[in-house]
Amino acid sequence: GINAEYGGYGILFDVRFLLRNVALLGGLVLLLAEDMGEAKTMFAGVPTMGENKPQNYMQLAGRVLICLMFLTLLGEMSFDNFFTEVVRAIELIVGLPLMICVCIGYKTKLASCVLVVWLFVINIYLNPFWMYNKSKAMHDFVKYDFFQTLSVIGGLLYVITLGPGGVSFDEHKKNW
Repeated sequence: GINAEYGGYGILFDVRFLLRNVALLGGLVLLLAEDMGEAKTMFAGVPTMGENKPQNYMQLAGRVLICLMFLTLLGEMSFDNFFTEVVRAIELIVGLPLMICVCIGYKTKLASCVLVVWLFVINIYLNPFWMYNKSKAMHDFVKYDFFQTLSVIGGLLYVITLGPGGVSFDEHKKNW
């Protein structure tokens, strides 16, 4: 069913579509990293002092995969509505440095918090699927973009909860 929909809309081999799904995969990798960390503890809810290398690398992979979502925003400028394009440009100017911080693990929790608020506000403005007629294809596209961005926000909330992990500038600064 879903594969037929991808082929029907002609988005099966779209790079933007692929990168958005990879960003979702990043959120799932973060979830798996948390699950692996909980499974290794001796007592439920009590953290251990030892380093968990696979979990740290999975957190890095999750952060990087979530950051790929911003690559999908680079090619979206259409210049149909000037104000919308200004908002998209500001989104890139503000969001790109913050995503780079999340990706490399520098001030990760702060950058993620700002991105969560920023992406939520921008998502409400740029992807108002409720404004489109449900029988039109544009409704489906905008709704898809809305929930994809919402899923990336969920991944960033995981980054806030878990922290950057052992493979990050924040963790490296602790060892200096």
